[in-house]
Amino acid sequence: MGEAHAYDVLVVGGGATGAGVLRDLARRGLRTLLVERGDYGSGTTGRYHGLLHSGGRYVAKDALAARECIAENRILRRIAPASIEDTGGYFVATPDDPDDYVDGFQAACIAADVDCEEIPVVEALRREPALNPGIRRVFKLPDGSVEPWQLIESNIADARAHGSDAWSYQRLVGMERDGDRIVAAMLRDERSGSLTRVTPRFVISCAGAWAGQIAAMVNVTVTMHPGKGTMLIFNQRMTDTVINRCHKSSDGDIMVPVHTVAILGTTEQRVEDPDQYEITRDEVAALIRQGEKLFPDLGNMRLLRAYAGVRPLYQPPAEVTAAAMKDGRQISRAHTVLDHGAMDGVENFVTIVGGKLTTFRRMAEDTVDMVCAKLGVTEPCTTADAILPNQVPGKTYWLGHRLADHEAEGGGDAGLLCECEFVTRPMLDDFLDRHPGCSLDDMRRGTRLGMGPCQGGFCTFRAAGVLAERAGHAGVADVAELADRAILGFLRERFKGTRPIAAGRQLQEQWMISGVYEGGLGVESLIEHETPEASREVVGAQR
Repeated sequence: MGEAHAYDVLVVGGGATGAGVLRDLARRGLRTLLVERGDYGSGTTGRYHGLLHSGGRYVAKDALAARECIAENRILRRIAPASIEDTGGYFVATPDDPDDYVDGFQAACIAADVDCEEIPVVEALRREPALNPGIRRVFKLPDGSVEPWQLIESNIADARAHGSDAWSYQRLVGMERDGDRIVAAMLRDERSGSLTRVTPRFVISCAGAWAGQIAAMVNVTVTMHPGKGTMLIFNQRMTDTVINRCHKSSDGDIMVPVHTVAILGTTEQRVEDPDQYEITRDEVAALIRQGEKLFPDLGNMRLLRAYAGVRPLYQPPAEVTAAAMKDGRQISRAHTVLDHGAMDGVENFVTIVGGKLTTFRRMAEDTVDMVCAKLGVTEPCTTADAILPNQVPGKTYWLGHRLADHEAEGGGDAGLLCECEFVTRPMLDDFLDRHPGCSLDDMRRGTRLGMGPCQGGFCTFRAAGVLAERAGHAGVADVAELADRAILGFLRERFKGTRPIAAGRQLQEQWMISGVYEGGLGVESLIEHETPEASREVVGAQR
């Protein structure tokens, strides 16, 4: 362990909120370090349904959250357009949705300043023919989809341009407290095992559902109510518009088009540990049953995978009710900034909890306002006005933008590695130049390689070959082992999401991909010192 690194502020957690806090602090002149135990956006931020909220889902039960969502929706469209697809959103009344909710929906939107226009049902069905033809009313709202990893990357880039930094794969393993202050933090490199000591003037926890674990390191109690949300990815965009049921939020009532796929969400289930949860076949079946009320043919469409994220739900202890303990949807989606000086006697420690990705910038502003007041910093927040790096004002992304960009440069051989998401060799080389030492799973988040309809079936070994080639040029001795481990790690992660859906056509696809990697590439022979269960995961043997 070398000498300690001194910073004004240490930010713990590399999701959207942490990246937003890092950027805000840096722009106010505070030298800040963000640390994340894995890759950026590998927690809750990267495990949600991709929705840029209009606020419509909250107007009836949580007007504060609705107002925050629409305000930040407008800001993000201005400062981060390249991270947003402007799909628009429909709230549709199916035959099962209550008339009183539908009748009061538009007025509730207007009260919360959420743009809402009722349109003819025939117009909605013309745009989205896969919708349930029995829908009775349709309201148009400014929903969209958002790319979280690009958003995080842009925030970190802006922070670095203002003198701050971010370190991935650095786990906070302990903090030293001297009286009423934290004086040091210990980090462990998750790849090398080396330890680093950091001495910050202030610590901000942006760890979301894991906030209680961070607070416990300095004997502070933060009681979270983690809520698991399960989602299903389909191999096609049966809709180009975000579709919500016009009723009180429930399971399986939203479909979000995200790049080449569509995501059905979501459930709400209380979990004790945000790192330990299971997705069951019953959950998958229940989601599809509910989703069929929006899209009647959903049960015949091919699933790609199931996955889940854990919401960082928080409610002040005095306000916790039996209903909230039973149903996490009773807990507000608004955020809370916890001042551990006033609450727990730790003067240089703050935790931000609750909220959602759409409101990450506002969450960061409120958090940094509190910290700056404590540190005597008077610089104002500028994050709502300054456009993020690598953005073109007013230019949102669209499904064919990568192909269009390639053709605009002359077309021809694209050097495709991933046909589904149009990931080219130059794109991957550029990403690896900026992110040395990353895994295939990190590459997936950064480029979307392996996230399309084939789920990495025909691009994983190509990307591993690129890693091996670059490693060889860099003088790495055993590039074959590096490539093998990259493939195995990526396949294991991909297959986790296929186990709960392995039936019918989904199982057929799984057999096909297993044949490519087991029969064609002999991946089973690469596995050394693995348990039989782990080996079966890699070759897809949920047969």
